[in-house]
Amino acid sequence: MPDQNPYFPSEEAPAAPPGEVKNEQQPVVPQEIKPPASVWSGAPAEEAKVEVVPEPEPINIPTTSSVEPVGFTPEAISSPEGPPSQEVPVAVSNAPTTMQPERRRIPIKAILGILGVILLAALGYFGFKFFSNKTAVPLQKNTITWWGLWEDTSIVSPLIEEYQQANPNIKIDYIRQSSKDYRERLESSLSKGEGPDIFFYHNSWVPMFKDKLDNVPSSVMSAGEYAQTFYPVIASDATSGTGLVGIPLGYDGLTLFINQDIFDAAGKTPPQTWDELRKLALDLTVKDKEGIITQSGAALGLTENVDHWPEILALMMLQNGVDLTKPSGELAQKALDFYTLFYKQDKVWDATLPPSTMAFAAGKVAMMFGPSWRAFDIKEQNPNLRFKAVALPHLPKDDPTKPDIAYATYWMQGVWYRSPNKETAWNFLKFMSQKDTLEKLYANEAKVRLFGEPYPRVDMAELVNTHPIIGALIGQAPNAQSWYLASRTFDGQTGINTQINKYFEDAVNAVNKGADSKKALETAAAGVDQVLAQFGVSSP
Repeated sequence: MPDQNPYFPSEEAPAAPPGEVKNEQQPVVPQEIKPPASVWSGAPAEEAKVEVVPEPEPINIPTTSSVEPVGFTPEAISSPEGPPSQEVPVAVSNAPTTMQPERRRIPIKAILGILGVILLAALGYFGFKFFSNKTAVPLQKNTITWWGLWEDTSIVSPLIEEYQQANPNIKIDYIRQSSKDYRERLESSLSKGEGPDIFFYHNSWVPMFKDKLDNVPSSVMSAGEYAQTFYPVIASDATSGTGLVGIPLGYDGLTLFINQDIFDAAGKTPPQTWDELRKLALDLTVKDKEGIITQSGAALGLTENVDHWPEILALMMLQNGVDLTKPSGELAQKALDFYTLFYKQDKVWDATLPPSTMAFAAGKVAMMFGPSWRAFDIKEQNPNLRFKAVALPHLPKDDPTKPDIAYATYWMQGVWYRSPNKETAWNFLKFMSQKDTLEKLYANEAKVRLFGEPYPRVDMAELVNTHPIIGALIGQAPNAQSWYLASRTFDGQTGINTQINKYFEDAVNAVNKGADSKKALETAAAGVDQVLAQFGVSSP
């Protein structure tokens, strides 16, 4: 929208906002029979001396084979009963015959002894293997420490068990942290080199942890896949340098809660524009004779008792085209003036009222802003209250196709860049961010409260787009933006949110006390510039 035409109205004129070796036995070759050599020395025996006598007439003597035949025929080799007896012609002479030595037979006791040794050796080997397996040290598991924040251990344990069963060498140690001083404790632990491997961090904390966050490996999710999987604001928030530094397991943002009973009684419908919201706030505000508000039309205008006023003011300014890194100029002034007039001029809200969530839960407020999780507080305080969440109001648009800007505030999962188990940590987060795992996580959460964490994935929007609380939130998620104006992030006094919130708080309070919005915002802009420089954030 053009800078020259600010949409938010002034106080005077309200306007609309924006093979076997067979050892083949070789045939025995007939040789000259000689006495055997010495068994131990290997020296050859002397040749036998044979006296030559006149040779008698040869005769044939049939013999049976008491002497081993000189060779085997193929048939003998293949016969299972061994070679058959053969008649061998023997030439007999009167000369003394040198006989082949008698074959030695191995004693039965020796054979049994050898078998016994083999048996004992086998028993010894298998016994060693058995007992060594019994006493072996179990394989050491890789332990991943995960610092949680909002979810009880019982919510995530079933999913951890599922992952560990598929990866038996990995153990996930989930430790739920207190929100008190969380950012300082986390930063201290990481700075000391003590972990954790995985941790929760707010989407606005990237500048504070950019030197401690590891980049999402492309093997887990490429930049293109990331942009297609999650809402654009998530991809934008997670970008640091040249990489992505976190994976969300949920999404949340600002939504408008309405008291259904108050709207029904007055015959009203939810507002679509800021002008409509302002008129409804006036119509639905009820005061007694002394002018004390007994029913507020909308919780807006102050900082001390309007929950999530930083997000509301940021939404107004972003819709009006303000560059929040330099929150000065006419567009910023118009947005700030519009926010404060609910207190200053319209008087639909004042400092005597309790915090907005408490007042809404008590049935005393028609409209209030807050993230979806505020529904848990409302339901806990008043289980019988009829309420729902609707789409955020927007400014009038010259172009009807122009998207309505929403505001995101949610938590992500990061991996410590010095973790010795980074690869495993990212693999676990990949498992946790898959569709079926997120559905199981949502179901576990919904067992203990109104609903589970809204899905951060674009391809899961249809699962909750008709939900009475988170349906409208998810419907506007594709057009959401975010910044460092966020409440209840528990980032401590030196955190980026706390410091920037303070400068805008001073500006709101100054205007409510009569100061000019231009001057108030100039002071705020100077402070914001210092904080952003401190954390290395540059203007877009």
